[in-house]
Amino acid sequence: MNEIRNLINITDLSTEEIEHLVTVADDIMAHPEAYQDMCAHKKLATLFFEPSTRTRLSFTAAMMDLGGNVLGFADANSSSATKGESVADTVTMAGCYADIIAMRHPKEGAPVVAARRTTVPIINAGDGGHFHPTQTLTDLLTIHRKKSRFSHLTIGLCGDLMFGRTVHSLIEAMSRYEDVHFILISPPELRLPDYMKEMMDQKGVLWEECEKLEDAIPKLDILYMTRVQKERFFNEADYIRLKDSYILTRKKLGPAKADMIIMHPLPRVNEIQVEVDDDPRACYFYQALCGKYIRMALILYLLGLK
Repeated sequence: MNEIRNLINITDLSTEEIEHLVTVADDIMAHPEAYQDMCAHKKLATLFFEPSTRTRLSFTAAMMDLGGNVLGFADANSSSATKGESVADTVTMAGCYADIIAMRHPKEGAPVVAARRTTVPIINAGDGGHFHPTQTLTDLLTIHRKKSRFSHLTIGLCGDLMFGRTVHSLIEAMSRYEDVHFILISPPELRLPDYMKEMMDQKGVLWEECEKLEDAIPKLDILYMTRVQKERFFNEADYIRLKDSYILTRKKLGPAKADMIIMHPLPRVNEIQVEVDDDPRACYFYQALCGKYIRMALILYLLGLK
């Protein structure tokens, strides 16, 4: 029997595996008809204990485009968690009905607990403010298709860097490539956690902090915007005070490089004005499209089908 392979953190994948997934996703985008039956008679369980639109729909669309089926729930109130069932028991049960599981949970580390009990591959679809590896794969596919490289890039990460799991996972992934420079743009209250800075220091990754988006934008190859997440705050007054800290406008893009790309894991609230959507550097909706194809590649890989 083959060993079950899970994806909990982006570092569970080697750079060679990431490049393999990107290559497969590229091929799916070019030849979708060749993949339309590869998961025939397979089932994906989507166990989402926390609300999601893009990630859940993306997983659903990915499995359906591979010819498979999807079952599951969209929030904890639709599951037996309301009766007190543990995450481990829910995952064990789901493994009786599905061939692979995608799970989102508001508590950091929940997928690690689930992985100890799973009988089928489990994918972390986001755990609290911790990790979101499939969003990172989405980001990497977008960067690959728009920049054709992962090395020699200056990346501005803007907004909520303390609680932003997409930011943490992207830093983990990109820190493995050569000559990547991070500019961390946030208010003092939402700065990147110290353990992430220590990780970058240990790897010799260049990083700097600044509070003004306008100061960083001329240097960037990639601007990665994030929203200030109300659901991560214990104090609503702090959220209200910080929620509009950074708003990207057409005017602020004036000094930016012509080939800079603008990314955002979505949903956005008001941190990118709608007027920016028509700028050729805006890639966030294309990024969402890439999410489906990289998740198709990942499902195939974890099921041993590609």
